Amino acid sequence: MKDSLLQRFWVTFVATTIGLYASGCNRFRTEGSEHIPRQGGVLFAANHISGYETVLLPWAILKKQPWQMIWAPAKEELFTHPFLRWFFLSLGAFPIKRGRDVRATAVLGKLLRAEKVMLFPEGTRRPDGTLGKGNRGVGKLIYDARPIVIPVALSGLNHWRFPGLGQRGAARFGAPLDLSDLYLLDDHKETHQLIVERVMAAIAEQLKLTS
Repeated sequence: MKDSLLQRFWVTFVATTIGLYASGCNRFRTEGSEHIPRQGGVLFAANHISGYETVLLPWAILKKQPWQMIWAPAKEELFTHPFLRWFFLSLGAFPIKRGRDVRATAVLGKLLRAEKVMLFPEGTRRPDGTLGKGNRGVGKLIYDARPIVIPVALSGLNHWRFPGLGQRGAARFGAPLDLSDLYLLDDHKETHQLIVERVMAAIAEQLKLTS
């Protein structure tokens, strides 16, 4: 997938506008931003508690590293309306089918080798804020592409309402994961499961550190 300077400007503009609402009118904060790499391929693996994080996580990344694309798969139902399809595509989102989507998986694998991608390993939103199990397919993606994996803990956003004032929320970035020992294992389901379990454990650890 290719992007242009104009698209990067648009993404940064939208993220900044949203960020002014999130951090100015509300109390969204970012922790651990020193762990955000300057270059791809990077996977930001986060827990999924709210629809707001799909725009606030890019803001948290871009205010540290502006003028970059943050790619993200999104459920295909979001792309049925022509305007919404254009809007989401312009921001770096692309449709993925529920279950097995070979084409979208191939796109993800390519992006993870050179770009910045955000992904929710749980695969579904958990509004109660609890952390679910990660999808083994994410472990397979990581095993094949070998990106830098940054665990991200999102908190508070499941209680947000729009419009709102003074609402608290946070994105906490952890240090890059060391998966080198798991990359030495054979390419099979058990290895992929071990990888995603380590990713989810790292997200859980960051959640404990959110204040």
